[in-house]
Amino acid sequence: MADKVKVWFDPEADYLEVQFRDAPGFMRATANDAVMERVDEEGHVLGFSVLGVSRFNKDRPLEAELMTGT
Repeated sequence: MADKVKVWFDPEADYLEVQFRDAPGFMRATANDAVMERVDEEGHVLGFSVLGVSRFNKDRPLEAELMTGT
């Protein structure tokens, strides 16, 4: 069985958000200034967002580390 993810892209804001699970949570900064992770109260990753998507070069992928748990 495949897992479902939700993906939103706002071209005006140049903003992408990916949600792995629908649950209450909050955004938390990562080591990459363009990437925020959405986590629940226990620190489990619910998704992530990327600001300024169009500035990334297609030949050089964006890399970010999402932390799990606390």
